[in-house]
Amino acid sequence: MMKDGTSRQPKGLARIKGLARRLIYSRHAFWGLGIASFLESILIPIPLEAILIPLMQARRSQIFLLSTIALLGCLAGATVGYYVGYFVFDAVGQQLVDMISTPEQFEQVRMRMEEDGFWFVMSVGVIPIPFQIAMLAAGATSYSFFLFMLASALSRALRYYGLGLLVVIAGNRAQAIFERHKVSAIIVITIVVFVIWGWALLSG
Repeated sequence: MMKDGTSRQPKGLARIKGLARRLIYSRHAFWGLGIASFLESILIPIPLEAILIPLMQARRSQIFLLSTIALLGCLAGATVGYYVGYFVFDAVGQQLVDMISTPEQFEQVRMRMEEDGFWFVMSVGVIPIPFQIAMLAAGATSYSFFLFMLASALSRALRYYGLGLLVVIAGNRAQAIFERHKVSAIIVITIVVFVIWGWALLSG
């Protein structure tokens, strides 16, 4: 079993990198990136960085545009996820939760949404918790759609435009640098978000 699992993971990553190479030279690159970002946010665990960074390296004059397309695709997915939670959670919510999480984890997320929804969505946007959980919980608790989208936009903009800045600074070394330091970067960004969150709470 372990042998099969280890062989599948590199194969899946190789397919994603192959998709990135095809998109670089495709006239449908922008649409492809937007769709990949949309799918990553609503259902499929696509490591979008494996597509976005090579595209940025090959199209450096369009880095800002590529970051914006990735952000818009994510926000489109966030909108779908929110309204699924808002309108049909009672009907199909349990099945969706079973696909992406556990009932216990979802209940914890629901409680956090009710207590500190904006900052919770901000933190989920940058830490390795499935973003789909936050979408469903935001809709299921009728959390403000505007605040949900604002928090989603800020957290994901930090992610995508940050990658663009990395490519501007590091060039063709950006992918290797990201792979080497992505865990450290997530930790640092998470700490920054929680510090701002704490400061906001203390300031009332």
